[in-house]
Amino acid sequence: MRFETRLYVLFFIELGSRRVRVAGCTPNPSAPWIIQQARQLSWTLADRPEPIRFLIRDRDQKFTDRFDDIFRSDGIEVVRTPFRAPQANGVAERFVRTARSECFDRLLILNQPHLERILDVFVDHYNRHRPHRALSLAPPEPRRPASTVSACGDARVLRRDRLGGLVHEYELAA
Repeated sequence: MRFETRLYVLFFIELGSRRVRVAGCTPNPSAPWIIQQARQLSWTLADRPEPIRFLIRDRDQKFTDRFDDIFRSDGIEVVRTPFRAPQANGVAERFVRTARSECFDRLLILNQPHLERILDVFVDHYNRHRPHRALSLAPPEPRRPASTVSACGDARVLRRDRLGGLVHEYELAA
């Protein structure tokens, strides 16, 4: 017997900071589900120090006018990517490729709660530890300011394994 369920993940990524927010995952993404996820995200946008100006999204039919209206009511301009142009939203496509190659291609996902736990850990790693070239090799949300290492190299480095050793995080010991 073969049991296979496809799970879909809705995420948002900030272009400037490369910060990822996972809105949710479901086996049946529908327009009402996506609209609810958009509402929940929009509630958190008021806490931002600087406003979001644009939302770039693809042309999937699940992204209805009601979805767009949620963001427009917050003063965000919705920009739809051209038809059949995956590179038009290259930052999001790159996150998907990174998540697949560094995490999901190496794990067997058992069910939706398992996927949600893995996403929580991987997105935390992506936002707080993983270096990004577009950010001068800094993470989107560094935990603390980068410290300098002495010239003689006497600093100790601690390694923390996550996702069963699939992902490694390094930091200088105090």
